[in-house]
Amino acid sequence: MIRPSVLLFALLISAPAWYRLLFDQLDFVQVLIRFLIAVPIAAVLLAGVRFIVAGYRKNPSDGVPVTPEPTDRT
Repeated sequence: MIRPSVLLFALLISAPAWYRLLFDQLDFVQVLIRFLIAVPIAAVLLAGVRFIVAGYRKNPSDGVPVTPEPTDRT
């Protein structure tokens, strides 16, 4: 199943074509073809971003728990 973020990003990528459709500079079929081409490109780009950002995610199980000990300074 495709993520909604991919469809939204593909719509953003193909926004100039949708804009040109409003002024009858492009045919509706051409705009749909550009949108369908933008969907796999958006999926690959967002997968790359998710892969890079996943490396910065913190896992609480990675560290060793430390219990604080009081220090006596008199």
